[in-house]
Amino acid sequence: MGQPVSKVWVADNGDGTYKNPVINADYSDPDAIRVGDDYYMISSSFNHVPVLPILQSKDLVNWQLIGHALKKLPSPHFDTVRHGGGVWAPSIRYHNNEFYIYYPDPDFGIYLIKSKNINGPWTEPIMVEAGKGLIDPCPLWDDNGKAYLVHAYAGSRAGIKSIIVVKELNKEGTKVVDDAVMVYDGHELDPTIEGPKFYKRNGYYYIFAPAGGVNTGWQTVLRSKNIYGPYERKVVMDQGSTTINGPHQGAWVNTKTGEHWFLHFQDKDAYGRVVHLQPMKWINDWPVIGEDKDGDGKGEPVTTYKKPNVGKTYSVTTVADSDEFNTTKLGLQWQWQANPKEGWAYPTSSGSLRMFSVYQADSINSIWNSPNILAQKLPAEGFSAKLKVTFRPKFKNEKFGLVIFGSDYAFISIEKGDDGLYIVCRENIKADKNGVESDEATFLVKGNTFWLEVRMEQNGIYSFGFSDDDKQEMKVVKKHIARPGRWVGAKLGIFCLRNNITNDTGYADIDWIRIEPAK
Repeated sequence: MGQPVSKVWVADNGDGTYKNPVINADYSDPDAIRVGDDYYMISSSFNHVPVLPILQSKDLVNWQLIGHALKKLPSPHFDTVRHGGGVWAPSIRYHNNEFYIYYPDPDFGIYLIKSKNINGPWTEPIMVEAGKGLIDPCPLWDDNGKAYLVHAYAGSRAGIKSIIVVKELNKEGTKVVDDAVMVYDGHELDPTIEGPKFYKRNGYYYIFAPAGGVNTGWQTVLRSKNIYGPYERKVVMDQGSTTINGPHQGAWVNTKTGEHWFLHFQDKDAYGRVVHLQPMKWINDWPVIGEDKDGDGKGEPVTTYKKPNVGKTYSVTTVADSDEFNTTKLGLQWQWQANPKEGWAYPTSSGSLRMFSVYQADSINSIWNSPNILAQKLPAEGFSAKLKVTFRPKFKNEKFGLVIFGSDYAFISIEKGDDGLYIVCRENIKADKNGVESDEATFLVKGNTFWLEVRMEQNGIYSFGFSDDDKQEMKVVKKHIARPGRWVGAKLGIFCLRNNITNDTGYADIDWIRIEPAK
């Protein structure tokens, strides 16, 4: 810990309270555990590489990204961009002095990786069960030594959804050893029930599961004295009178002082699924999440609340966003659109990131399937992201760009033309259909060093700006509207591309990228 604190979002109010979201970025489908004094959280990563982000906190409010459990996705399938594929909602548990992460790939099956240390090394993925549409797995080791797995189904692959099943595992938790038992059918009361998390308390088996869809849903909890049911059902949190839509899917954790808390996401469209922290209590062996204003056992999410009592006070920390590129490794906030290849980008001894232009046949028309977009999650609703870059292309049509990338996208780029370098702003409003980009504006510029900027407003509206002199007087280009990607929020990215096959290439040296409040 000890990295710079974000300038655009800090959840810790500094007065013993916090504000939601505790992580104002797209760490969707969170699951979390406490091991000793530390809390660890993981989230979905879909097709983005590295895979399975791991976050750490001492107090459930101040989080840092400390690594990724997987360096890449299976090759060659994920050497190309697979929008919305890859790693869906995972779960993390600590058992027999080892960390276990179960994660689904909806096109292949359910996997397990293990490590004795949260920082790795992690084992190679073990196929727990192969199959299409098996999603959102979570294990439970019972008091009698048996192990079980709960999971849901993705209708897009399995042809069925809104049901929860339990399967027995071998004692090692590495293989399913028995047929599925359907323990809950949510079609009538809990459509699209999914994301189950398995717990045991006071002789009850509990399945915490979101229902009703990510934008409009609620948090359901099922309980039974028998692992296979029948299960009772109760809604324990919904939006109520608040502005926090669809509050659900997450993790129950406790503190050493005996408090109970619940981490969950809120879907904020282009900003993705941000992470909230809710107080939680047990009444008559049912959890109540958030504030129970009506006394009916169903809570509403809080926006500001006293911080968890963890026995100590810790310093303010946040997930990284800005990057000076002064170390020998990429910042952990960066991910590629697919498995990276040697030669895409290198940290340099001069304190910059060198991106070489990568061949892509249709890069002059569309970057929709470009695997070498290096991107991070949007860090807040409003912000400015500005970078300094020196661009030295070798061939016509080489380009370096700054992009807001979702189901459609827009970017500002430096491109080599017949008579010099141009600043070009382009957009594609039909990226999911491989639509052709259109030029918004084109400017002939001088020199090789430039400052590019994107300014994001509170409602997802953003605009680009550029400068080609040391005064950095930014010329602002037309506004655009950010759109979410496939199961993810829009991302802030950079890229370097060419459309000709050669044995050499130009490059861009990115000196820094700084994320600050929008002016």
